[in-house]
Amino acid sequence: MQAQTFKLTVLFIFALCFSVNAQKTISRGWTSFAQSIEVKTERTVKFKLTGKIKVISEDPNGVAGLWVRVDNKNKETGFFDNMMDRPATSASYQEYSINGTFDAQAKTLNIGGLCMQNGDFYFDDFKLFLENEEGQLVEAPIANASFEKSTSAHPLQNWSSGIAEGQQVKVKEYSVDVTEDAASGTQALLIKGVGATPARPMEIVAEEGFTPQMGVLVSMLDAMKERVEGAVSGHSVYELDYLMDDKANSIGALIYHLAAAEKLYQVLTFEGRFFNEEEEAKWGAALDLGDLGREQIKGKTAQYYLDLYNDVRAETKKELAKRDDMWLQEEIPGAGMTNFYGWFHVMEHQSSHLGQILLLQKRIKPEEKEEEILPAAQLKN
Repeated sequence: MQAQTFKLTVLFIFALCFSVNAQKTISRGWTSFAQSIEVKTERTVKFKLTGKIKVISEDPNGVAGLWVRVDNKNKETGFFDNMMDRPATSASYQEYSINGTFDAQAKTLNIGGLCMQNGDFYFDDFKLFLENEEGQLVEAPIANASFEKSTSAHPLQNWSSGIAEGQQVKVKEYSVDVTEDAASGTQALLIKGVGATPARPMEIVAEEGFTPQMGVLVSMLDAMKERVEGAVSGHSVYELDYLMDDKANSIGALIYHLAAAEKLYQVLTFEGRFFNEEEEAKWGAALDLGDLGREQIKGKTAQYYLDLYNDVRAETKKELAKRDDMWLQEEIPGAGMTNFYGWFHVMEHQSSHLGQILLLQKRIKPEEKEEEILPAAQLKN
């Protein structure tokens, strides 16, 4: 797909191409498709997305909708609506719309459709309107907006399965195809949902392989770790190393610190001691942070830090599985707290630093890249 440029005075949008190489398969009770549009503006811009949808389903939870998400430069969500408070359920094509705004903080406008649970879900005739400086909504181009360029082999031509560029997924409960049953033109997109089950509510349950209270503790520890992983996994080395000021800690150092603190509580609660000389050499800078941490902890990828974190957590769970709920109530010699409280502290310590990480994300300045200076011989060519 060729990148498209659309200009509305100080507003520029660029359709982003999707790669089909990194798709992963998952199981869940909903699926979606998207186009991502890079936006640059110096003002607040109103937008409107419209599309035609129909739903043929005997599942009371079988619904569909349009969706829009604005991703800001600071990695926060600027606007979001997926119509789940007013879903499409009609058995005949109806036009639906989402209205919103984005501003100078916006980086990407993500648009698309979604469906939940079981049934046949039809999508057609997407349109995007952007406000110009006169306050008028002017139609902007959407690639393959009515799926006329789609084929059975490539039903999502110019679209992506998922919620954003680089986050493509195939949900095994859903098949995607084109159909001649269109709202306009000759064909539309058809998504069939079969075997989808309602998602379980978010809950804390005892993880298998542990005694009851221990299992709940492990479940909470892992839930918090997943939130940390989700917050940092997409960061570049520059973002992980970024220092807000000369006294700040980097995001990379904070992930390392979480692993180091958990390692300390392993030796404290499982072995009744503190770090030995070898452990201090490996974990000391990350545990203490400060100047030493700023000096030593840098230049690593997110995966490097997450591998450390995951290795420590695997050891934690291995050792906790050997112990029972009675052990949780035992006091750590000389520490003035029980094992249960110690591991509760590990969990709330993760939560505290997750808050710091989320704050630091908002303060990262764009990376300044030096322009490549070509040799004179190359310039002549």
